[in-house]
Amino acid sequence: MDGTISSWDLSTGVDGPGTRFVVFTCGCPLRCLYCQNPETWRMRDGRRVTADEVMAEIAKYRRFIEVAGGGVTISGGEPLLQPRFTGELLARCHEAGLHTALDTSGLLGHRADDALLADTDLVLLDIKSSLPATYRKVTGGPLEPTLRFARRLADLGRPVWVRFVLVPGLTDAPENVDGLARFVAGLGNVERVDVLPFHRMATEKYQRLGLDFPLARTPAPGPELLDRVHGQFREHGLVSV
Repeated sequence: MDGTISSWDLSTGVDGPGTRFVVFTCGCPLRCLYCQNPETWRMRDGRRVTADEVMAEIAKYRRFIEVAGGGVTISGGEPLLQPRFTGELLARCHEAGLHTALDTSGLLGHRADDALLADTDLVLLDIKSSLPATYRKVTGGPLEPTLRFARRLADLGRPVWVRFVLVPGLTDAPENVDGLARFVAGLGNVERVDVLPFHRMATEKYQRLGLDFPLARTPAPGPELLDRVHGQFREHGLVSV
């Protein structure tokens, strides 16, 4: 089995527990205004690799990953645009005793069969907004498929970390945050909510690719806004980090 990836890398603290070997797949149906990985948007911009090649690379770091309490995360792009390749990587890592995580927008959740999810120890579910109009403005796509996938994960009892990017003037409306907090609190399988402050670190990457960064003039959220948003999630009994 082969697939198309942009790269792989090691990360700590942002792609699941511990130190992670992260595979960035290529191809994404959304165009989030704050996307930090525009190089992963199109399949044709990636490189073909086999699952064997990826597993051989993971093996080089296995001892380090295990000592650091980490595992393997399949990210993107959108990994569920390549469900067979993603499923094989998750299955082989799971069989090898490595903790597995899937980072997804949930838009293509219907492509993840129960076997793929059974091999996924943790889903990092990016919910961009609780308001359909805001979600479409942020991503160019519909909200409902993500909510449907979230409910399915809850029915299956799969552990989830929800990731929410906080963008001043875009996703920070109190009613947007409160709506998301209410929805997430009602699922019962969400271990934590990661509030990710928007930043402009990808600006130069967009310039190198000849692309306009839509939020190049948008500021990062300040401490007061972050405190308010964390507080809204915690008011609903959620762990917000």
